[in-house]
Amino acid sequence: MSDTDRKTVLTAAQPTGILTIGNYLGAIKNWVSLLDDHDCLFPLVDMHAITVPYEPADLRKRTRSLVAQYIACGLDPEKCTLFIQSHVVGHTELAWVLGCLTPIGELQRMTQFKDKTAKGAPINSGLLFYPVLMAADILLYNADIVPVGEDQKQHLELTRNAAERFNHTYSETFKIPEPKIGTTGARVLSLQDPTRKMSKSDDNQGAYILLTDEPDVIRKKIARAVTDSGSEVKSGPDKAGVANLLSIMSGFSGKSIEEHEAEFVGKGYGDFKKAVGEVVVEGLRPIREKFEEVEKDKGYLDGVLKAGAENAQKKAYKILSKVQRKVGFVERFR
Repeated sequence: MSDTDRKTVLTAAQPTGILTIGNYLGAIKNWVSLLDDHDCLFPLVDMHAITVPYEPADLRKRTRSLVAQYIACGLDPEKCTLFIQSHVVGHTELAWVLGCLTPIGELQRMTQFKDKTAKGAPINSGLLFYPVLMAADILLYNADIVPVGEDQKQHLELTRNAAERFNHTYSETFKIPEPKIGTTGARVLSLQDPTRKMSKSDDNQGAYILLTDEPDVIRKKIARAVTDSGSEVKSGPDKAGVANLLSIMSGFSGKSIEEHEAEFVGKGYGDFKKAVGEVVVEGLRPIREKFEEVEKDKGYLDGVLKAGAENAQKKAYKILSKVQRKVGFVERFR
């Protein structure tokens, strides 16, 4: 496939710390499968991270850590563009232009903004403007496809609206990005409450498994995972706990859920959980080892981020120069 035929895929993430197996099986593993046939960009959106209270030193540490985790999970810097949002000129400039076309009522209707407001969290204008900056993150690279979670679907719709408004107001400039919403990745649920998504914000640390958890920690968390009444190892609507563990096992082993069910006919939950624990331990071992190796190699990480920012900047300038010309700005001297 020639470079001109390759579609651009972009998905951004805030640097929030160590990822869970839910992040890996539900998203990153699927992104890895796109690398060979798409132009993939993975910005680490540190500017989004400052819309809520935070520690600057911690943000820097988490940002570099996320790059190392991405690489450890298979996002090869030779096949994709890994970069930090604040390292590229254009995100905030395009956000301002798009913001001038975005009705404030549209931002106030965003579900996440309303949820935070209802909870009494301190609200700043950055939090309200967050979806416009997200739109700029995507449109600055004219992305064709944006893998997003269900909770970001509304924000992507705003991005599509922003692109259409700009195109209508000035002339055809932006592609209208298509969402790719959880079509192939496994949906990993809490080990303690399999009706909810696995999240490291859970107060119960036994509810999630981190990519860097030690083998014994993983085994204990799986052993204590909620199952269901009865003892049959089979997926089903009344067996959410077992179904979740089967999904996790399948995600790491590459075998189907049906194959794993057949392995445990006549066996109980004890044998099943031990096997799940070992599959997860072995599946995470190379990721954890690669992460430890990459994270401590500051020179390598700096090189990856520098190359990623340079590649992203070239793409960003192409779009930004078009936007500036169309809105009537005098051409910038570079």
